[in-house]
Amino acid sequence: MSSPATEVVRLLTVKGETLAVAESLTGGLVAAEITAAPGASQAFRGSVTAYATELKHEVLGVDAALLTARGAVDPQVAAQMAAGVRRALGADWGIATTGVAGPEEQDGKPVGTVYVAVDGPASELSDGGKVASLRLNGDRAEIRMESVRSVLALLLQELAGEQTGNERAQDTERNGGF
Repeated sequence: MSSPATEVVRLLTVKGETLAVAESLTGGLVAAEITAAPGASQAFRGSVTAYATELKHEVLGVDAALLTARGAVDPQVAAQMAAGVRRALGADWGIATTGVAGPEEQDGKPVGTVYVAVDGPASELSDGGKVASLRLNGDRAEIRMESVRSVLALLLQELAGEQTGNERAQDTERNGGF
């Protein structure tokens, strides 16, 4: 069975679409996971690791008032990060991670509070973007790795939901399903 990143790259390549990544708490782990997949250069445009809050505004275009009011760990911030990196890097899809990996809370949010977001073509997603709110357990490394898995799973959900009938049939046949 292929990894989620390999499946993301495969689906994007089949569709002729591209991906950009905005990361905060994962610090480049999402981009590393994607670029480890064979053929990633066909679909991956690049990434922005905006660890500092001001970079979320300056580089990714996240609303400064939102950041001031709610802090960097917020579902709307995640959505704006995904949309911002998609726009900044000229990709069809943008994904983002923001949250608290620990060891201490941030902006009044407890360790394990994570938001992952996907922004894609308006015709593909009803409102242009989707955010998942997570409450993760574990140490810093576990929270960061689960955030990577979660954002890739959210993207896969969106990509797989829009496959053509033929692509679905090929996937079903390959996986022994009906």
